[in-house]
Amino acid sequence: MTTPVIPEFDLADRLRKGLREVDLGVAEMADYLGVSRNTVSNWVNGRIVPGRQSLMLWAMRCGVDYEWLTTGRAGHEEPPAESTGGNVRSRRDLNPRPSP
Repeated sequence: MTTPVIPEFDLADRLRKGLREVDLGVAEMADYLGVSRNTVSNWVNGRIVPGRQSLMLWAMRCGVDYEWLTTGRAGHEEPPAESTGGNVRSRRDLNPRPSP
């Protein structure tokens, strides 16, 4: 028996999901961002990666978390334990208070 495939959502998938959340079309998003419909189509089909500013505006317009849009993880999520070498640390540990 073969192991089933578990697909990962890429940036293009998350861009499309963002549009669906607010029932927005490609042409409407293109108008909002001031880019061509073809440009947005290329982004949502994974042919081109949008720039940071466009991604920030996309997240704001769709009401989705920017971190989720760009990485697939919510901004408040901690990285998986394996990415920290097995040592799970709190956000406080990663950003200690400056010394006086």
